[in-house]
Amino acid sequence: MKQLFPTAARWGMAGFLATAATLGGIGLSAQGIGGHNSNAPVSYAADRIELQDRQNRVVLSGNVQITQAGLSLSASRTIVNYSDGGNLSIQRIMATGGVDVQRGNERARGDTAVYDFNRRIITMAGNVRLNRGGDTLNGGRLVIDLASGVSSVDGRASGSSSVTGTGTTSDGRVTGTFSVPQD
Repeated sequence: MKQLFPTAARWGMAGFLATAATLGGIGLSAQGIGGHNSNAPVSYAADRIELQDRQNRVVLSGNVQITQAGLSLSASRTIVNYSDGGNLSIQRIMATGGVDVQRGNERARGDTAVYDFNRRIITMAGNVRLNRGGDTLNGGRLVIDLASGVSSVDGRASGSSSVTGTGTTSDGRVTGTFSVPQD
């Protein structure tokens, strides 16, 4: 298949099935990141999928579910940007509308998120809540570094990231609760 996403004039069911099978089996270039296997296939499901081949992106909307090796992302809408230099490679996933990212006993929620595959960073903004076991952190912006395994929460949804959200804690501070081990 020379062109991954043929133009709409040549688009047919066979092309859609071939593309869906190819996109569903994307392997990312990074090696196992902080326990996350980034070479595993990416699976997706949504109520609607729009392939925009000239923009090198796929728009998924309605009950979007994206999974890869135990990491799951759900949202109302996502835009998956990819490069197609002879070998398909996801560059970024931008998610909006009740974004929920889960892995093991960790769960992060927010209004918007960007998963930058090249930097191996997930940035969430707007009404961010991070739960790990019984511990909870709330803030305006969350950065999850999959390479180092470090997550940081800011009180306001600002910073150098392109992810912004309107929701934040009332005074721009990080709040939360931590469990205390019982002796």
